[in-house]
Amino acid sequence: MSHKPLSGRRVIELGTMVAAPFATHILSQLGAEVIKVEPPTGDTTRALVRGGPGGTFIAYNHGKKSLSIDLTTQEGSDVFHKLAATADVVIHNLSPAATRKLGITASDLKKDNPDIIYCHIRGYAAGPQHEDLATNPVAEASTGVMSDNIVDGRPSRLGPSYHDQFAGAYAVIRVLATLLNPDPMAKDRDIEIGLYETGLHIASRDLAGVQLKTQLLGRPEKEAGGEFSMPGYGAYETSDKRWVYLLVLTDAHWAKLSRGLGMPESDDPELARLRERKKQRDRVEAAVRTAVGSLDYDTAITKLREAGVGFTEVLPLERVLEAPQAHQPGKLRTLDFRGLHFDVPEFPGQSSSDPGLPPPHLGQHTVEVLKELGFAQHECDALLNSQAVKVAEEHEYSWAAVRNDR
Repeated sequence: MSHKPLSGRRVIELGTMVAAPFATHILSQLGAEVIKVEPPTGDTTRALVRGGPGGTFIAYNHGKKSLSIDLTTQEGSDVFHKLAATADVVIHNLSPAATRKLGITASDLKKDNPDIIYCHIRGYAAGPQHEDLATNPVAEASTGVMSDNIVDGRPSRLGPSYHDQFAGAYAVIRVLATLLNPDPMAKDRDIEIGLYETGLHIASRDLAGVQLKTQLLGRPEKEAGGEFSMPGYGAYETSDKRWVYLLVLTDAHWAKLSRGLGMPESDDPELARLRERKKQRDRVEAAVRTAVGSLDYDTAITKLREAGVGFTEVLPLERVLEAPQAHQPGKLRTLDFRGLHFDVPEFPGQSSSDPGLPPPHLGQHTVEVLKELGFAQHECDALLNSQAVKVAEEHEYSWAAVRNDR
């Protein structure tokens, strides 16, 4: 087994749903020991699908240890602070109010461990909204993303929680930067990542673009995204009802596409330049739809490949992992969890996938971690009896049986 860059580092996660668990998932993939500290009720994602764990929990919590503590009790709080004294990093995405109430602010934990890297993923970083709450769709709404995604006339969230995941990735970048710093200052070890600020950074291209158009044209106008500004760049349906996405970004791409599919428009000098194709967008779009729609999928992709056109099939989720590309070394991790089998995508760049630990049961490693912290068996028993900590219970968070009525 190869030595990973964060081997020997201990990371404490106090998180739920996506942002913090996604950050610690990446750190775990880089070799860190991640101890997932959960309340007796567990991470919310443990009970999202028919009473059992959802895809979020399975995908982003394998390889971690679960320590279940009731932080509202003095005994539980004492255990957590003793654990914090042994850690390199703590990452959480609890609300500001809960953070103060539980006594786990940066200043609280630095009393236990002055060198700990403390990362709080929260709704808003410093500013007048510092105490406000935000979720992934709130970040989308407040940074311009949602205004572009109109469903049935109503601004709507994108669906996947990409802003949560970006915030988790930004947290990892900041943590790694601090670990690499040979002489970090105290402020470097106190990290705040706001979902709002994450959204701003993701939208920076569009925010700069609208400022550019306002100054050039005297009115706010959004720069069109590539798919909408370049005719022929998008998804088109074949005659056998499959969708292929074409990468037609340049004039050279257009020439390859139109000639490869034998389109009569290939010889039209008026369409040779993108500027002119934009002016005749409807004509170009109709021509590409007709050309692709006259071919079945296999014939279409043969012609596209021979012409050197970039493309891919638009796949439903249930077919994504059928692709041979997805099964190359280091791409997927095989997990067996509660009698079910999963192929879970790895953090990109892995050369191979170690079997590793499956997602932990709630409190599965509670006693193991307590003993490592120096608690004797009778002390562990006392903590368990007082319900300050919890161990895994058989059949807890089990999926309800699914009926397949036909």
